[in-house]
Amino acid sequence: MITITEHYTPMFRRGYRMQFEKTQDCHVILYPEGMAKLNDSATFILQLVDGERTIANIIDELNERFPEAGGVNNDVKDFFALAHAQKWITFREPA
Repeated sequence: MITITEHYTPMFRRGYRMQFEKTQDCHVILYPEGMAKLNDSATFILQLVDGERTIANIIDELNERFPEAGGVNNDVKDFFALAHAQKWITFREPA
């Protein structure tokens, strides 16, 4: 598994996108071979993936939005490692 740093900028891999699927009553990742259902945590994280925000920016925004969680830093990095392994996400490294 890739080592995730907070300076990476996550982006959806070409051909992958997230959307709300009425028939599933949840957000999903759509890709050429099918789809994957997302839980609420994954949805909150992936809604912030825009190709501009770094992982640090996403973590800051989620920590601000969910202060009762007590810090989401490691959870977000772990999720991005999993999303990368599933081939949903690719990363742009800092210049």
